Amino acid sequence: MAKTLYFQPGGGLAWSAPKEKVSSDSYVSDPAHPVPFTAYVTGADVPQRYMDDDQRFALTRGDVIAYETEPLTEDITIAGPVSPRLKIASTGTDSDFVVKLIDVFPEDYKTNEELPVNSKRSQAPEIFLQGYQMLVRGEPFRAKYRDSWTEPKALTPGKVATVNFTMQDVNHTFLKGHRIMVQVQSSWFPLVDRNPQTFMDISKAKPSDFVKATETVYHQSDAASGVEVLVLPQTR
Repeated sequence: MAKTLYFQPGGGLAWSAPKEKVSSDSYVSDPAHPVPFTAYVTGADVPQRYMDDDQRFALTRGDVIAYETEPLTEDITIAGPVSPRLKIASTGTDSDFVVKLIDVFPEDYKTNEELPVNSKRSQAPEIFLQGYQMLVRGEPFRAKYRDSWTEPKALTPGKVATVNFTMQDVNHTFLKGHRIMVQVQSSWFPLVDRNPQTFMDISKAKPSDFVKATETVYHQSDAASGVEVLVLPQTR
């Protein structure tokens, strides 16, 4: 069954659409200080473990916003595509929107065992599962392609725009007691090249073209944002 997890005021995430007349969150995206894709230093090779890495580090930054459910009262299995449905505005003429679907472990998770580190060269910290924010899926989208892959279009600063896209399929069960979280940011470096946040051919961007932009994500009755997923029925 297709269902949508809607962003709510105060950082909530729920299956029901928001009812507020006016509600949004904003952050400043600075290409000179992009959000990294890991909390630790990596080498030339992208570490495979990033695909289910802990995302708690991202929330220490002011340019990442998050929405989270209450603890689940039953297991929820999501299978198939994950489709962000965003209502946004920007002070720039182009911006990226990175959406991450995350499984949040309970703070009282029963094991305190360190997980193995795959690469001896990795400088990743020890991993403990209490409160772990496990990345399930993450995907960027460049706003200028929101209507067409072949005819990019600039954002109008301050004007609400729709950014819909589809992430890779997933087959994941969020267990009872866990929470579902969605994080939104506008950079994911160096997995994704930096967007100057100026509408242009990025390959030709000069340092002066890279500018800060205030990004706004709406969650109100006439401009609801969320993530559409396919939820499997639970078998007893």
